[in-house]
Amino acid sequence: MSADPLHRAGKPQRSTTSPSPSGSGASVIEVRRSTRRRRTVSAYREGDRTVVLIPARMSEAEEQRWVTLMLDKLAAQESKRVLGDAELAERAERLSAQYFDGRARPTSVRWVTNQNTRWGSCTPSEGSIRLSHRLQGMPEYVLDYVLLHELAHLLVPGHGPRFWRLLEAYPRTERARGYLEGVVAADRLPHLPTARGE
Repeated sequence: MSADPLHRAGKPQRSTTSPSPSGSGASVIEVRRSTRRRRTVSAYREGDRTVVLIPARMSEAEEQRWVTLMLDKLAAQESKRVLGDAELAERAERLSAQYFDGRARPTSVRWVTNQNTRWGSCTPSEGSIRLSHRLQGMPEYVLDYVLLHELAHLLVPGHGPRFWRLLEAYPRTERARGYLEGVVAADRLPHLPTARGE
């Protein structure tokens, strides 16, 4: 998944840039085609963009298939990395700056293991935000949504129209809510015993 040193040495035949699908962590996807690259495809994050390196001979359909596949692989790798409380607080600060003009300023942001029916909680009077450890390993856009949800509570305590208008600024709100609803629904499914040999 790392950058291809051969590709960096040579000039790509064609490079295209497009907005990222709503599920990926980066905001822009750049596809770089190279005549030197024969069969391999790789991808890496570069700031706020995802760079996908592909052979020049690939068709547009193959390009789309590989871009989707590589975005999924990168997201899976990133979701395995667990942020510490300090990184969580830094992430909250960045999100507040990006979506709320820095107005939401938590005094603490940390993981907790005692929230099994909520994804996060906030005490506006103290400025503290707590996220359920169950979010660890979920896609970054889901974590960002929950952080933004709790940050919004520092500005608007309830769940009224003003609160939801704040969250409209985050483009992955509906997707993240759908993901979390799916997790809750899956937890409610009966767990059947596995058949022999499985």
